[in-house]
Amino acid sequence: MTTYPRTALSVNVNKVALVRNTRHLGIPSVTRAARLCLEAGADGITVHPRPDERHIRAQDVVELAELLREWPEAEFNIEGNPTHNLMQFIRQVRPHQATFVPDSVGQFTSDHGWSFPQDAERLQPLIAECRQLGVRVSLFMDPAPEQMAAARAVGADRVELYTEPYAAAWATPQRSEQLARYRLAAQAAVTAGLGVNAGHDLNQDNLADFLANVPAVLEVSIGHAFIADALELGYEDTVRAYQRCIDQGMVERKS
Repeated sequence: MTTYPRTALSVNVNKVALVRNTRHLGIPSVTRAARLCLEAGADGITVHPRPDERHIRAQDVVELAELLREWPEAEFNIEGNPTHNLMQFIRQVRPHQATFVPDSVGQFTSDHGWSFPQDAERLQPLIAECRQLGVRVSLFMDPAPEQMAAARAVGADRVELYTEPYAAAWATPQRSEQLARYRLAAQAAVTAGLGVNAGHDLNQDNLADFLANVPAVLEVSIGHAFIADALELGYEDTVRAYQRCIDQGMVERKS
């Protein structure tokens, strides 16, 4: 039986910034939200700064990087398209992890992963630059087992499996089929020498089930559902609730 590390919880604070940006008062504070999550036991903070700054702004990235220095055991993950604005942040603050996402400039939300061999040529030098800076690279990928070796071949350290199809199927008869799909993709990633992350529409209902069936997941990045829950429960109780989901998934994990 293979033993994997406990899955880390990285809280995406984009939606805190989205609410703040509707006024000019500076509230709610993105750094305050991140601090409260870290104090409650979150394992890291994620942001996805888009070129139009509709939520996370450039200054937020700098301030969060400074905040994370107070938590050396926690990780800072910056997501985005490396052909748009992501690389400027990687060069400036050198986060623990850069997650490359193939979004268009005005895209509503992430909805697909990279494809190989089509994206290999443009990604390889950017991945190499990140690694020279000491930044781990994760590629946002659809759960396609046949793509994992190619992701590793361009230099990626990890893949982040795009989990919206699983989340959409969770309460339907297609749940088992989707879980099998993600399990195979994760196994192919591990075989290729990649670490496995996951994210998109994971929540308190479906998280434990996913982790029990896809045991190789090192990190989940959760934003929309987390912030929605925090509006009702507060940051501290929400972190604890999601950590309980992770604990449950680990107890139920299949080899």
